[in-house]
Amino acid sequence: MEQQWITGGTAATDGVTIKGLGDVRRAPGMRARAVGEGPAAAAVVGDCTLTEQELRTALPAVRAGRWAELTRWPGSYWVIADNGRQHFVCGDLAGLRAIYYTLQGERAAWATAARLLGCPLVPDLPWLAARLTAGEHHWPHHSPYERIHLVPGGFGLLLTPGALPQLIDVTGIEPVAELREGAAQFGRALTDAVQRRVHDADGVVGADLSGGLDSSAAVVLAAETAHVHAVTYTDGYTSAEDTAFASRVAEHTRIEHTTAAGGDAQLPFGFPAGQPAGTEPVLEAATYTMDACYLAPVRDLPVHLTGHGGDVVLDASASCWARLLQDGRRREAHRQVVAFARLRNTAPGPAWKTLKQAAGLGRSTALLRAAEALEHGPAAGERATGGWSWCRLGAGASWLTGHGRHQVAALLRQAAREQQPEHADEFDQWAALRSVGASARGWEPYAHALGIQPVYPYLDNQVVRAAFAVPALARRGLVAYKPLLRAALPQLPDWLTSRRSKGSFTAQRIAGLARHHGRLTELVGASPLAAAGLIDPAAVQTVLAQTARGHNATAIADLHHLLVTCWWLTGQKARLEAAC
Repeated sequence: MEQQWITGGTAATDGVTIKGLGDVRRAPGMRARAVGEGPAAAAVVGDCTLTEQELRTALPAVRAGRWAELTRWPGSYWVIADNGRQHFVCGDLAGLRAIYYTLQGERAAWATAARLLGCPLVPDLPWLAARLTAGEHHWPHHSPYERIHLVPGGFGLLLTPGALPQLIDVTGIEPVAELREGAAQFGRALTDAVQRRVHDADGVVGADLSGGLDSSAAVVLAAETAHVHAVTYTDGYTSAEDTAFASRVAEHTRIEHTTAAGGDAQLPFGFPAGQPAGTEPVLEAATYTMDACYLAPVRDLPVHLTGHGGDVVLDASASCWARLLQDGRRREAHRQVVAFARLRNTAPGPAWKTLKQAAGLGRSTALLRAAEALEHGPAAGERATGGWSWCRLGAGASWLTGHGRHQVAALLRQAAREQQPEHADEFDQWAALRSVGASARGWEPYAHALGIQPVYPYLDNQVVRAAFAVPALARRGLVAYKPLLRAALPQLPDWLTSRRSKGSFTAQRIAGLARHHGRLTELVGASPLAAAGLIDPAAVQTVLAQTARGHNATAIADLHHLLVTCWWLTGQKARLEAAC
């Protein structure tokens, strides 16, 4: 099989040729290092301070095909390598540095952006409907487009002449026994990920400061070595506690701090004219006006720190209790569930029932049961109970037409046959990591439009590896929230790490639905998902009206996904029609 290879950013590219690697295109300003010796060649493209000499020491691994060794440098980057027999390309563990590929006759083409593959970008409507119904994590190799595949975060793509493309696992997690054992390693990795970036920026750096633990920790670390200008968003719906914590962190670190006050014009789901759409739907599309409001003071700074991804690496979901049940540790699992429920004044019974069912079914069976439920008739969305399941059909399940249910069921059956982790905690943490990686990747055109250069220290390979080395159960914590952060960074003030609450934008989203209700109703009705007979607009509009009145807040997350998908698809349709 003949291969062609492309790499680069999503901006306009310039071409360079690297011996042994073919035509490598990179975006202007994108850092690249390349070495070659005999048939072996390797290149690193992206946010990595690796020197050519350091990269040269990796050539023995290239010759031997030890591909995972090429992913262990600090930063966030792509790796391209060739040993004369095989060609290897890899992004990061989170999927922020994405790799797309497609088969074009006798050739396999790959690129770091789907549009660079040179084939039509036709949205995969059944898959988008399935993602709205059951979540995207069951199909980690799918892109939003027909016949274009996505290399899942944690895997690389290996191309061998005469063979089909092969996915290579590069996760390389080395487990530790307990939190204390892994905390120091995580602390060093996160500190380096933050401070290396702000040091390289050599000037004022911007930073999100929501008042939550993740962004606050990044700001504290950055302020130790750089001049930081942090920004916070607030409006009439923002938690006063969040704002107070943000102000206290700014005072503690003595940084420059701007709080931007938004109003009705900044409420979600406005989708103003001229808003960039990007090449995949992301939740942040709904909050573009909020972002434009609070990020304006730090526009054009060389670096902008975020806490994005902190929830995934610092915490764990109730899947860790399902894992206890899978391991036969029923008594410990029950004790954890009851203790967690008591701390939050909730009944443990529903969560315990859900966890037992998840552990008993397993992933494949759970997906097959969800498919069967869809095929047998309209399915009501399952209400979250605080437990965990392999496949929870959300409110989107009740919006599907008969045709839509059969399409989604077929995709669920396909996913049940594909290989994924069968341990609940491993499956869930990788699914969550890829989800936040996709979110960061999809926000790139918005960042570009707003003049922001975002960095995501919590998503660096070595930070993720250090976090996931700690058992999910230890990261979950009962008494302390995000105990890994407290143990890893003892210099953080106790008043910050002892915070147990977490803010949300639910109130803003409900207000945004009410403000833009008429336009959103039209958007759903005109969506390609409705035109293809996959969703019933009337069913959506009923839930939309209820939620806009504050009567069905449990559906807000599913509506958010649906609305940004409909808006994105409408823009994609317009672009396709203009190209014809």
